Amino acid sequence: MPWWSPHVHADRRPLLRTRGQIQAALRGWFAAQDFTEVETGILQTSPGNEAHLHAFATDAIGPADERNQRYLRTSPEFACKKLLAAGERRIFEFARVFRNRERGALHQPEFTMLEWYRAEEPYASLMADSASLVALAAKTAGAREFQFRSRTADPFAAPERITVADAFARYARIDVLTTLSADTADRDALASQATREGIRLANDDTWSDIFSRVLVERIEPNLGLGRLTILDEYPVIEAALARPKAADPRVAERFEVYACGVELANGFGELTDPSEQRRRFELEMDEKERVHGERYPIDDDFLAALAHMPPASGIALGFDRLVMLALGASRIDQVMWTADV
Repeated sequence: MPWWSPHVHADRRPLLRTRGQIQAALRGWFAAQDFTEVETGILQTSPGNEAHLHAFATDAIGPADERNQRYLRTSPEFACKKLLAAGERRIFEFARVFRNRERGALHQPEFTMLEWYRAEEPYASLMADSASLVALAAKTAGAREFQFRSRTADPFAAPERITVADAFARYARIDVLTTLSADTADRDALASQATREGIRLANDDTWSDIFSRVLVERIEPNLGLGRLTILDEYPVIEAALARPKAADPRVAERFEVYACGVELANGFGELTDPSEQRRRFELEMDEKERVHGERYPIDDDFLAALAHMPPASGIALGFDRLVMLALGASRIDQVMWTADV
């Protein structure tokens, strides 16, 4: 039945009203932390330059009938970082974002991303933020635990923090760091270890393909069980917008937050070197063209802003997923006011 059927809407309405209460509570938390709420543009010159993110494209038609291709943003990241370059220091946004080729219990092509940034603050501060916001969402919803597909997590417990390398060793018996240097990745070395552990591979799988398959099949099902998990120190090759760790240039200041095996948030210590950022974007777009036969333009204005951006940390949290877990829903479209596409 369509979502607008009165009896369907009546069943969903209590969840939707609580969604609004959670959003209001989170806004209050940011206000108390001296954040400024911002609203950035949805139409962008570039939707982002990560190989496996897919955008919606359109034409901007000018008064002389000239056409310029634009994209619906996959994230507000580029615009928010430009605001940091402009002088903002603590900002957040409840952003409507759009990703093509995504649909399922945890995915919708249009959804709400809560993104926030702290200038001149370490990325570990975002881990503390995430734990506070998850607990606040649960408290507002009256939830004592999160549940999803028979998995549970206590949203009030202190999160577990584990590195990617330790997670690969613990759950897949793979030493991922031995397949990496500061600027290269050994595909065959990772393939050998994965094959030994019974992970099926294709001949044309890249290092990143293998990494992602191990992560999805062996690692993620074990994360966020009983309490939140913070999966930290992703390989630099898997962190196109994050700065390398000072202690080990093979890994980056990137982490993800999981609850009940569900990825909730993705945080970075932000890369601010425009030359290195361009190099990484070009590599990502080369891979996108190889796999999907297309590439997106690079936002030169964004790269120019990076040269003026202060050291900062930023994070994106899937607001619909957080609400879904707080309310015990089985699909994110149950906690979205409309889901037409």
